[in-house]
Amino acid sequence: MSSTFPTFTTLVIFPLIVIMTKSDLAARETPYSDHHRNLSKKNYANGKLREQDVIKRIAPRTRAELKDKDLQLGSPVFIRIFKESRELEIWVKHSTSNKYQHFKTWQIAALSGGLGPKLAEGDYQGPEGFYYVPMSMLKPDSSYHLAFNIGYPNEYDRAHHRTGSFIMTHGNRLSAGCFAMTDPSIEEIYTICHAALNHGQPFFRTHIFPFRMTEKRMKQAGKNQWLSFWQNLKEGYDYFEKHRTPPNVKVINKTYTFAQ
Repeated sequence: MSSTFPTFTTLVIFPLIVIMTKSDLAARETPYSDHHRNLSKKNYANGKLREQDVIKRIAPRTRAELKDKDLQLGSPVFIRIFKESRELEIWVKHSTSNKYQHFKTWQIAALSGGLGPKLAEGDYQGPEGFYYVPMSMLKPDSSYHLAFNIGYPNEYDRAHHRTGSFIMTHGNRLSAGCFAMTDPSIEEIYTICHAALNHGQPFFRTHIFPFRMTEKRMKQAGKNQWLSFWQNLKEGYDYFEKHRTPPNVKVINKTYTFAQ
């Protein structure tokens, strides 16, 4: 009689141990997966050709979805990430109101670490804070299909002696401190962000929070070691919730400050 229990494979990336079932491993995207390619393997290795192929395939559908919400592909965009609920949101600036309107939320397929900021290179922790991404930080030749560097460490992180590098939002389903979105999801996200930058937005902001910073959730975090840090993040969260436009963020005396 065959066992009803799944067979597990252990993948070790010292000091991180990831447990995956055989079905998980089968579902994991690998470079040159066949569900999103019109390119030869040789051309896929060229990041610009890969980017062009994705945009050609994804932009028409995305443009139509945006139009249904009275939004336009190429308008300025804003990203929020919530670690606890594993969500990434894109907001798009409305051409008439000049306010940002929610377009879509994607589930984050994988992230590592827990709630709280990234402190050091190699801690496998996702950062929290306020970041921005210019065109130069898009990475169409990523080993994880498509990616963009969120810009960690920022000025605040450096002021607090936090270290690390190459923290990405990317495709695939594995994370060691980055935000893995799956290949199909990153194709949509990348297409929207690339269009905004290509139409003149100098950079798009990416705000990363431990959780949705409601009053109720903040009270639940009352004894957490990161409470004072999160209270500072909440100022930026509240600004957007009130004004529906992301704040201009500066760091003064090692603290985030927010203005119109």
